Amino acid sequence: MQSRRRRGKVLVASKPTRAQLAAMVDHTLLKPEATAADVAALVTEAAELGVYAVCVSPSMVPVAVGTGGVRVASVAGFPSGKHISAVKAHEAERAVASGAAEVDMVIDIGAALAGDIDAVRADIASVRAAMTDVNAGSVLKVIVESAVLLSGTDEGTLVRVCRAAEDAGADFVKTSTGFHPAGGASVQAVTVMSRTVGGRLGVKASGGIRAAADALAMLDAGATRLGLSGTRAVLDGLG
Repeated sequence: MQSRRRRGKVLVASKPTRAQLAAMVDHTLLKPEATAADVAALVTEAAELGVYAVCVSPSMVPVAVGTGGVRVASVAGFPSGKHISAVKAHEAERAVASGAAEVDMVIDIGAALAGDIDAVRADIASVRAAMTDVNAGSVLKVIVESAVLLSGTDEGTLVRVCRAAEDAGADFVKTSTGFHPAGGASVQAVTVMSRTVGGRLGVKASGGIRAAADALAMLDAGATRLGLSGTRAVLDGLG
């Protein structure tokens, strides 16, 4: 299947302005203890900062949409990816029906490590189909937990998973949930992902990006979107 047009890409110079960088950010709050008031405050801050979107848990999508003024993304199968595909698909479908424009789904990492790429592809395709049924323009980002899939210099599993995501109709591949003990985004992972699908799919770097230098390194490696929880600090660090 051919991938659809890349969405959310902002072309920038080697060092973006504050506004250009903000326009590439999903301002994120996925902590389990987050309250409705926390999410409303996130959306208000996001509008002030000029970010591309906010990313919140599925149960918080109505709060974010109701607060208004910012594009809303959510997650499915988060953070483990071990949910049944039908459950991920339904979660994504409900998020889109509630007003989310984008969904970041987590693959079954174990299936990927075991070499069952067909299962990974089918999992992604089920979510893609469910989202499309509600909104054909909705954006699917596929979280691959790149820190787990990369093993030393062996990039093969990460490459195969990125290709499977493209085959299944994803719009982006994304490094990490930010919750896995193996770690978050890395320059190596973003480079591999961009080399594999860049120009056709977007590449979202997320997890552990806490400083402007980290963000710029991810962009230089090929990231077209950033997932940040400390967005203000990163933007302030641009100088």
